[in-house]
Amino acid sequence: MKITVISQIAIALVSLSTVFTPTAAKAQLVPQPWISVGGDDGDVTFSVGARIIGLGVELGFGPGDSTGVDVLKFINLPVVDPYIGIGYYSDDEDFAVSGGVQIDAADNLFVGVGYNSVRGFNGQVGIRF
Repeated sequence: MKITVISQIAIALVSLSTVFTPTAAKAQLVPQPWISVGGDDGDVTFSVGARIIGLGVELGFGPGDSTGVDVLKFINLPVVDPYIGIGYYSDDEDFAVSGGVQIDAADNLFVGVGYNSVRGFNGQVGIRF
């Protein structure tokens, strides 16, 4: 009788451990791309970006012929993911700083708003696979 009770408890503990074992979310393993359109002093700016495991990279096209790259750090929260970043642009002497939020809009869609010191304010639309 004691062996039966002990084996049932062991089976229950193993079953519960598989339920509560942390696993990486699919969104963390597959890049999440986005496009962005914004403006700075009447000039239209564009960017494309992707994020994976809380880090992002954005290739931006600023006013004139300015082109640059931003590295972003995301804070992964359930619905809203704020981010901050730093980048460098070809026509600018200083580093660019950026920040914003991305918000879940649907199962495979997110939208966002951000600010970049070179590209100005921008709106973002992206997909999750």
